[in-house]
Amino acid sequence: MSTGLSEQELLRRNSLNQLRELGIDPYPAEAFEINANAADILANYERDKTAYKNISIAGRIMTRRIMGSASFVELQDSTGRIQVYLKRDDLCPDEDKTLYNTVFKKLLDLGDFIGVKGYVFTTQTGEISLHVTEFKLLSKSLKPLPVVKRDEEGNIYDGFTDPEMRYRQRYVDLTVNPGFKQIFINRSKVINTMRNYFDEQGWMEVETPILQPIHGGAAARPFATHHNTLDMPLYLRIANELYLKRLIVAGFDGVYEFGKMFRNEGMDRTHNPEFTSMEIYVAYKDYIWMMAMVEECLEKITLAIHGKAAIEVGKHTINFEGPYEKLTMYESIQKYTGIDVSAMTEDEIKDVCKSLNIEVDASMGRGKLIDELFSEKVEANLIQPTYITDYPLEMTPLAKKHRSKEGLVERFELFVNGKEIANAYSELNDPIDQKERLEDQLKLAARGDDEAMAMDDDFIRALEYGMPPTSGLGIGIDRLVMLMTNQSTIQEVLFFPQMRPEKKAKVTTDEDFVNAGIPAEWVQVIRKMNINTIEELKAANPNKVFNDLGGMRKKMKLELTMPSKEDVTTWFS
Repeated sequence: MSTGLSEQELLRRNSLNQLRELGIDPYPAEAFEINANAADILANYERDKTAYKNISIAGRIMTRRIMGSASFVELQDSTGRIQVYLKRDDLCPDEDKTLYNTVFKKLLDLGDFIGVKGYVFTTQTGEISLHVTEFKLLSKSLKPLPVVKRDEEGNIYDGFTDPEMRYRQRYVDLTVNPGFKQIFINRSKVINTMRNYFDEQGWMEVETPILQPIHGGAAARPFATHHNTLDMPLYLRIANELYLKRLIVAGFDGVYEFGKMFRNEGMDRTHNPEFTSMEIYVAYKDYIWMMAMVEECLEKITLAIHGKAAIEVGKHTINFEGPYEKLTMYESIQKYTGIDVSAMTEDEIKDVCKSLNIEVDASMGRGKLIDELFSEKVEANLIQPTYITDYPLEMTPLAKKHRSKEGLVERFELFVNGKEIANAYSELNDPIDQKERLEDQLKLAARGDDEAMAMDDDFIRALEYGMPPTSGLGIGIDRLVMLMTNQSTIQEVLFFPQMRPEKKAKVTTDEDFVNAGIPAEWVQVIRKMNINTIEELKAANPNKVFNDLGGMRKKMKLELTMPSKEDVTTWFS
């Protein structure tokens, strides 16, 4: 029965066995000491050549040119690539040349990790390189990396570009497309800049439960699970808001958390079921104060990553320097549709939505209808940073009623490039009002709204002990990183985005090939031609297969009777 391995994989496993027979451990346990990296050498060697006489670096073999008794290898570490030069007589000064002639030339492959020691020099063509005096195999690669081809100017023209493969095999993606690493380096900068800014203000980073008995703090469908010992349902959190507010009740002036949230909803280029959010709550503040804080924070982030406040996002230049434009929810709908919904009833807004071909259903209350209208007709127009403020009461059960506008709450969302990236309130701290609004959410749930909030009696109890005036903010880190790195899909800024189950290729046995009419003695020849399944055989060209069989027969010096072209054609029927 076939192992299902390609010819390359079989060859590498054979090399693995030969290395062990030579007494070389292909996966050694001991540490390999490193004292430099590729970027450091390339940036600083010309300024101080004496500092690079005893260099030890490690990385993957990405390319190599074997020229008899000398070779050039392109070694890639976490900082970039550097050329290394290996000379047989330097590595093997004695009569035994096995390390170079056999180990390096025959048993190492592209993708293998090696450690090298030596000194830096400049080649005759002016390329900074490392002259190797010692090398050691650190890890044998058993699968070949995709071959990324480049033209003479270094431009990639046959890369590892299929999104499905890149997201599913990120470890391969970032190896052969190292330029994408900068996205994730900048992601780290976004989070660290924000964290440092908060810490400078004296606010404390905290952790709250991910498994929660009640899914509260947002309007979303949760993932449900069950705890066997307690015999009770639990939910992956959709928000950490209610726990962070409990800490404000407990006496902290400012708390924040970077954390994973989970929502059992749709997936698209801006939604992943698992996403990263930052939420912060500061006592004795309101949503007007929060707007100024957000502007200052986002400008610091853009400066940290780009060195300027105005950045390119798609076809737009977006300026994160404040102050940002402000529109109320009702103003924004009127501006982009010409319709004033401020005084309309639920049924009237439903009719407006239908007239604009916006899909509605019986479970939608007045707030949900306004939200749908806004999403369909307004969001895409909000390119420059824009605060949408003063939402209808029905849309926001956790925000404080507006101090001067009846029927509204003190809330804003920040939209940039047509997407919401931040959401903030003057937090509701009246326990009686809060309980009534959560009871209204229960009524919506009874109508079939599976995103309605649940009642949280313990949170109400916490408010009854007293929570000071507070402003809260949530920022979607993934979407913010998309903006800061000019990416159009959320999958590009997540190391491991959620994917559908991988379709496993059907393994074809030797017996399956024989049953398809292929003589048993030719099966391994077919596999050598990299045809490992009946499906791959059927997809091939019969004439090419016939010609390739003849070529392989000659190359492998096989004393087999060559099948006729007619015989080969029957394998495809």
